[in-house]
Amino acid sequence: MNLLKKLTLTLLGLALLAPAFAADNDPVEKAIKARIAAMTIRSWNAGPLFGMAKGKIDYDADLAAALANNLKVEAHMSNASMWPDGSDNVAYKGKTRSLPEVWSTWPAVGEAGQAYKDATVALAEVAGNGLEALQSKIGDLGNSCKDCHDDFRAEDM
Repeated sequence: MNLLKKLTLTLLGLALLAPAFAADNDPVEKAIKARIAAMTIRSWNAGPLFGMAKGKIDYDADLAAALANNLKVEAHMSNASMWPDGSDNVAYKGKTRSLPEVWSTWPAVGEAGQAYKDATVALAEVAGNGLEALQSKIGDLGNSCKDCHDDFRAEDM
């Protein structure tokens, strides 16, 4: 990834995270806002990839490669500080969809996170190599998202 892309991704991340750190003084609420921002970045980048794979968006090799690389970079950020103990939807009702199981099912949650990381690496390796290549790996990404959401995310806030 060239320097301009890295800088752009970093600035985008900071712009999305800045309100989380400026809004209030509760460090747990800041962490919740930061992880919501991270999930928004994931969705922003994954959405067009799923659209391309399903034929709803024209395949664009350069865009697919960039989006997949963005997901890979975000997945490999050290974000443990976004997940402080007790920052679940019971303690912070209406602010997060994260179930208490996130903190009580180790190593299952770690395995889910690793599956997502692995899927982003595999997708980034092939996303720009044609629609069939993208389609061959996008399912693993979708499954990693779904599996984590099924086990660790509430339907509503």
